[in-house]
Amino acid sequence: MINNHEIDYRIFGSEMQCVEVELDPQETVMAEPGSFMMMTDGIQMNTLLGDGSQENSGIFGKLMSAGKRLLTGESLFMTAYTNMGAGKKTITFAAPYPGKILPFDLSKRGGRITCQKDSFLCAAKGVSVGIEFQRKLGTGLFGGEGFIMQKLEGDGMAFVHAGGHVEERDLAPGEILKVDTGCIVAFTKEINYDIQFVGGIKNTLFGGEGVFFATLQGPGTVWIQSLPISRLASRIVAYSGMGQRREEGGILGGLGNIFDGDGN
Repeated sequence: MINNHEIDYRIFGSEMQCVEVELDPQETVMAEPGSFMMMTDGIQMNTLLGDGSQENSGIFGKLMSAGKRLLTGESLFMTAYTNMGAGKKTITFAAPYPGKILPFDLSKRGGRITCQKDSFLCAAKGVSVGIEFQRKLGTGLFGGEGFIMQKLEGDGMAFVHAGGHVEERDLAPGEILKVDTGCIVAFTKEINYDIQFVGGIKNTLFGGEGVFFATLQGPGTVWIQSLPISRLASRIVAYSGMGQRREEGGILGGLGNIFDGDGN
């Protein structure tokens, strides 16, 4: 892509972040529905089918683009925000849950980033939000993200969201990093992504860390999150009354409920 709009930005906050995008006249930013927070007067909102990168491809191209987004867990539609005024305008998008907003300048990342499903937040118009199929059967079945991940392509700015703290690691050629399958946020196109069996009956049955590691082999850059949304959701369910407590039903469990205020 060589037609991405150039946008400036600022990221605010620590645990619950938001990104403020500055638009020159006629510049456009594309965003996920529901991520909008606020904007200055003079910005026009327009809902588009797909990611807006197939503007001149006809209805079939737009449907293909929208279908790819649907496979990655995103909406069929995206919202375009265009500065229709004479001066600079700003628009702010908010993160959906505690974590970090990661800015990617795709022109400096080889024109492509592969990331987890549902992580896309917003991007300069012209960035393509597509799908990345895992070619290896084992990786697709047991890699935590399924057969499909998101692929961001172009030469503009794109923003994704991850849970908790995010660690950026540069891997040397041949260097391998083993990661929990749900903790992968994104990686550059040079990275070789695969899975590895944890090994050992006790580790598999009682280790509590799943059956497989994800293996990321360099050269390239990877981004790892400390709190995947699936892990956060399971904790909320466990402690909200929707799921059983680990000690529930036992003598110690009853005492624990009394001491922590759950007893009647």
